[in-house]
Amino acid sequence: MAMKMTNKDYGEYVKKKSPNSKMPMNIGKAFVIGGLICLIGQVILNFYSSRGLDEESAAMATSITLVFVGAFLTGLGIYDDIARQAGAGTLVPITGFANSVVAPALEFKTEGSITGTAAKMFIISGPVIVFGISASVIYGLILCLIG
Repeated sequence: MAMKMTNKDYGEYVKKKSPNSKMPMNIGKAFVIGGLICLIGQVILNFYSSRGLDEESAAMATSITLVFVGAFLTGLGIYDDIARQAGAGTLVPITGFANSVVAPALEFKTEGSITGTAAKMFIISGPVIVFGISASVIYGLILCLIG
């Protein structure tokens, strides 16, 4: 015998069986952790500026520092723990890009240096970062030759 259920009854049944949304808590964590990462970036920028670097050089040094810190913390397994708590709050800052390059490389390091680490680090955002670095080197060389 089949059970007859109206759309309203089914909606109430689904609501009762579905877990409560954790979205407000997740949004709050992402906001706080992402904000803390940005705050740390601002502190680093202020540090480099106070040491006499001009605005552009201080911004570049800050980006390099944040990429290094993100990659380093990924290597230690700490960044992934932070990301589990903060979710999208760790994706937007530049540290998230460093994590997305280093994490696949670490995951496949058992396959060897070339076929594992070197090849797999290009899976997620590696091509964007490698292209940016390569383009900046090429543009720099052209500028040196012309200027």
